[in-house]
Formats: sequence, C-alpha cells, structure tokens
Amino acid sequence: MTDPIDAHFTAAVRAMSPGRGDRDLPPVLLDVFDSQLGSRHLDLAARRLGAAGQGFYSIGSSGHESNAGLAAVLRPSDPALLHYRSGAFYLQRARQVPGHTPLLDVLLGVTAAQDEPIAGGRHKVFGHKALSIIPLTSTIASHLPRALGLAFGIARAARLAIDSPWPSDAIVICGFGDASANHSTAVGAINAARHCAHQRLPLPLLFVCEDNGIGISVRTPPDWISSVYSTQLPYFFADGADPVSVMDVSAEAAAWVRANRAPAFLHLRTVRLMGHAGSDVESGYRTPAEITADYALDPVLATAALLVSQSVLTPSQILERYEAKRAEVDAAAAEAVSRPKLSSATDVMRPLRTSTVEAPVVSVSGTLAQSVNQALSSLLTDDSGVLVFGEDVAGKGGVYGVTRGLRKKFGPTRVFDTILDEQSILGMALGTSMCGFLPVAEIQYLAYVHNAADQLRGEASTMRFFSNDQYRNPMIVRIAGYAYQKGFGGHFHNDNSIAALRDIPGLVIASPARGDDAAAMLHTCAAAARQNGQVCVFLEPIALYHTRDLHSPGDNEWLATEPVSAPIGRARVYGTGTDLTLVSFANGVPMSLRVARRLEAHGISARVLDLRWLAPLPVDDLLKHATDRVLVVDETRRTGGVSEAVVTALVDSDYSGVVRRVTSEDSFIPLGAAANHVLLDEDTIEKAAHAVVGSSDHVTRHNPPVSPGL
Repeated sequence: MTDPIDAHFTAAVRAMSPGRGDRDLPPVLLDVFDSQLGSRHLDLAARRLGAAGQGFYSIGSSGHESNAGLAAVLRPSDPALLHYRSGAFYLQRARQVPGHTPLLDVLLGVTAAQDEPIAGGRHKVFGHKALSIIPLTSTIASHLPRALGLAFGIARAARLAIDSPWPSDAIVICGFGDASANHSTAVGAINAARHCAHQRLPLPLLFVCEDNGIGISVRTPPDWISSVYSTQLPYFFADGADPVSVMDVSAEAAAWVRANRAPAFLHLRTVRLMGHAGSDVESGYRTPAEITADYALDPVLATAALLVSQSVLTPSQILERYEAKRAEVDAAAAEAVSRPKLSSATDVMRPLRTSTVEAPVVSVSGTLAQSVNQALSSLLTDDSGVLVFGEDVAGKGGVYGVTRGLRKKFGPTRVFDTILDEQSILGMALGTSMCGFLPVAEIQYLAYVHNAADQLRGEASTMRFFSNDQYRNPMIVRIAGYAYQKGFGGHFHNDNSIAALRDIPGLVIASPARGDDAAAMLHTCAAAARQNGQVCVFLEPIALYHTRDLHSPGDNEWLATEPVSAPIGRARVYGTGTDLTLVSFANGVPMSLRVARRLEAHGISARVLDLRWLAPLPVDDLLKHATDRVLVVDETRRTGGVSEAVVTALVDSDYSGVVRRVTSEDSFIPLGAAANHVLLDEDTIEKAAHAVVGSSDHVTRHNPPVSPGL
C-alpha cells in the first residue's frame, strides 16, 4: 500500500518544470539529495517491516531530511549525538568515510539483527564508532549533559595534552527536538553551556534544535524556540525547505563554534511527516488539512524542486533516482531480515559484564575522610587524566573536608568546582570520560542524586549496552550518603535509600565502612574504570568520615592502619565466630562489631561480614561465611533496602540456616533526635541477635521462614 507522502512526492515531481539553471548550487547537493532519498525510503521500509512483524522500530526521519545538509558541512571526526530523526544525517556522514553500508546498518537496527554495527541488535539507534556518531536511547534530552561534558573534555584534553580520540579542533554536535528543548535536562545543559561561555571556558558545542512544531501530539507554540534561545547563545536559523540555506547557515554556525571554541544554537525548521511513529494515529489530534499542509514543506521535495528548477536533473531523472533508491533499500531490508538475532541472555548481556581487574594493595592512614583524600591524591598523581570535580570540592575542599588541599596541589584545571546542577555534574563526567579522562565526580549528598538519576540509569550504564561495548564512559561518582550524622540532620542530608541505584544493570556500587577499605576500593574502582570502562558509584558514609574510635573513646580502632586490597565483589570478614554471622555494610559495620563484642560477653561467638560492594553483591563470600544463623544488619529502609538482596541471595543458594534481618523504618529521616525513632540502632541489633541465636533450635532447617522486619 502506498503511503500518502510517497504518492504526493511522485505526483509533485511529475508536475515540475525545468528552470533556467542560473543559480550556483553546492557540488555536494546531489549527494545530499541521495542521502535524503535513502532516509525517506528507510522510513517507508521500516513501516512495512513493522506491519509484517519483521521490524521493531518505526520512529522515522521523514520531514527532517534537511539534516543531511548539516552533516555535509561538518567533519566526520566531529562527534555527533543525534536526534532520533537523523537518518539523513547518518547516511550523509557515512559518505564522508568510505567503506560502509549505512542503509543496511539502519535496517539491521530496525530488524534487531545481531550484526548491526553499533548496538548489535539491542536497539535501533543512530551510532557508529568509525563515523564518530555516539549512540543515544530515546530518553528525552538525556544526552545534552553528556554533549556538554564531551565538548568540555575535548577542550580540556588539548590543554592538558591528554590522549583523546577526538581532534583538538573538533566540535560536538548535539541534536534534539523542539519538544525536548522544554525538558529540564535540556534547559539545565544549555544553562551550563552558557555558564561556561560566560567564564570564557572553551566549550566547542553546537546545539541543533530540529523544530517540527509538535511533540508526539502536543503542539509547540509558534516562535517558541526562537523567542527563548535567540538571545541566550549565538543563534543561527535555517529553513529546512531550503537545502542551500541549510548548508550555508550550518557551515556558518559550525565555523563559528570551531573558531571561537564556544557554544552556539542552530535552529532548523523542519516538519514531521508520517506521524510520530508507526503506531501513532496522527488523525486523532491533527486535521487532514493540517497534515497535508506540511507536504509542501517536505525537504526531500524541496531539494528535488531545486535540482529540477536549476536543470541539474529532469523530473523523470528525479523519479528514476527515487525508485532506484526504493529498490536499493528493499534489497537491504530483505538482507537485514535474514540476518541472525541475539539468541541468549548471555549474548544480550555481554556488554554489561563486570570483568575482573587486579585490585591494587593500598596503604593509607587516618580516618575514612583522610583516606579518601589520600587515595584521590594518589590517583591524581599517578594518572594525568584523573579529574576531580563537583559542588564545593575545590576551593572549600568539600563540605566535610574530604577533598581539602587537592586543588592547591594539582591545580584548578584538574580539581574544580561546578555549578549547582547534578545533571550537569554527571554529564560532565559522561562527556569527559569519552575524551581520555577518568572523571571522579562528587554528588554532595545522596538525596541530591535522585533528580539526576537518569544520567546514571539512562546514559552512563546504557552506553556499553547500546554500543556493544564499543563506546565506554569510565567514571567514578562519589556520593556522601546514609544517616547518623550528629548535629546536622533532616532528610536532605541523611538519605538512606539506594534502591534507585541498586537495580541499574552493570553499575558497580562500592560502600566502604572504614578508611583502609575506602582507599583500596577507590583504587579498585579506578582500575575497573580505566581497564573495563566501568561506571562506579562510591557511597561514602558521612557519619564515619571523621570516626576514629570503635568501642571506647580514644581506642583509635577505626583508623586505617594496614595495607588492604579490595577486589570488586569481595567482602571483608571480622572474626571467626561460629554461632552467628552479622552481615552488614557502611554504618552498620561498626555497630555490628560493637554488638558482636557485647554478645561475646554472653557466650555468643559472632563474626561480622562487611559486604563492601553492594553491586555486584559478594555472594560467594556471603555463602562462605554464613554460619547456621545469619542476621542482616541493614541501615537502609525495610522496603527496597539492601537486606532484601542479601536474603534473596541466601534463599536462591539453598541456604538452610536461620536468616533474619533488622532495618531502618520505611520513612524519611526527620530532623534532630526524632531520627532515632526510624533509624536502626545497636539495641535493636543486639536484641535481634539474641532472638536469632535463642530461637535457632526451634526452626525448620530446610527452607526456613524469613522475617520481613525484625
């Protein structure tokens, strides 16, 4: 069945009349037209494949094919993070790097074929390592902070002589739609770019808004984009229905960014043809007249009309090219359908693997805060690509003094403060990590990461998955968290919920309880990031930052004292008690150790297992050190807390002993002494330990019941 836009194009071309040919056209225009034709027929083919149950993605590029003109004036080494309607850009970029089959590439993505060159059948994305196109998911505007960091990283790599995959004069292209421009992530990233420009920090970033006037079914007010952004950044506008103007204006905008090493905004007027996606019933929210009115603004038709009017091609030759491209795409579609698909969970998850790295042996001294500081100093000394940044980390040295002295020692180019925007902080890490750096970004409090969690969930952790491990973003995110602070309370500085982090595939979560472990684990995270492109979250318990004593004042038993190694997924055990195993992490570890000493006075021998790594969970060590009675000591919430995963791991492994857990309440943490009513305390742990040991002779050893809330 012929699509209306397909039929309209054919009829409109047949009605064209050759002109006088008195206008100079860019020599590349015929190539641009061919890319536009290819993109249009890819959309048509994707819809046919979807209707036949052979294709799985049909968000098309029809009406946006003017972006081929943008690609034509850029360098193939300019990294591009593309709007999902950038089919013509992708095809045009592939022309600049010989030896590729971009039509087949896209269709392999549509059909989820395993040999698709970027995602390997995991999603249909525009991406290709050899074309400097970084793949994106469909998350709205989530790539803009990464683009910000990438542009920052290109400039800073040149300044620090870091071995970067991008040329020192490259510019970053960041495409998005007019509806996406309203997302807080986009607004924040553009604001951060303006903030850099205001300080004259080099940031070669070209924002490209492809404005089709509608977001799925919601209209963008007329002139909204121009009214907002024409005064915020150097602003360039081109009408997608004028292909020569698109190339001229795009070239001007790109040249300005390249010369000034500063951000600019390119506004392309486009239209959206054939609806939002294959499942979209456009007639449900647009009138027939509104739909057909956009046909006159079809950029493919506009380029055809220009070529005919200038006597470059005749109408018949236009249609011959159009049908020849259809046949080429159909042949590629038939080939794509026949290609093998991912056939197992192992195949699907291969890019998410957490590979083993050699954990360095680290020797530090002092408190947890001092040990983290020493570890950061060591990393900055040993690796010239390490950057440390976040709110208040440089001049102030962090709210708790953890990064004190680092800027003075290593300079403001490597240790620097950021704006107060967690999305931009994480985006800075995402982007700089793709420029040869190892960013160590700080989120000031655990409660603050949640408004930027998609930068970890939708961007950082998916990059290896959607690029089949070809692109990586090695990074460490330090987060001060948990509760039990004395004299400084309330939810926003005492958040004990990490559920939003624990279920992110491939994310490594480290949570040290003492200084020597903290330093060793930070070094291990750095090794994993550098060697395997790992994304690591490093959760630091605020209440233990400056703790020196364990059992009594002045005993100094919680200071780092000896060399330690901390491989990913390996726990640390204290003692050899056989009556009970206390399984804990972070603040729960010193509490459990104090409880264990008191239990010993009652004739109960307990060992304490510090998980250290919350993802991947150290299951082997858990099973190795699980005595007949296990009590999980979990300072996080009862629902969604770490203990749920620990108990599940025991049950899944056919553990036959007694297992109970104690947790904090399912509550936010109030201010002052009221926090004690909802947080786990040592008395509760000790009572539960006595109950577990005392009741163990009366429980069934096979498939024991699990208490949901001791």
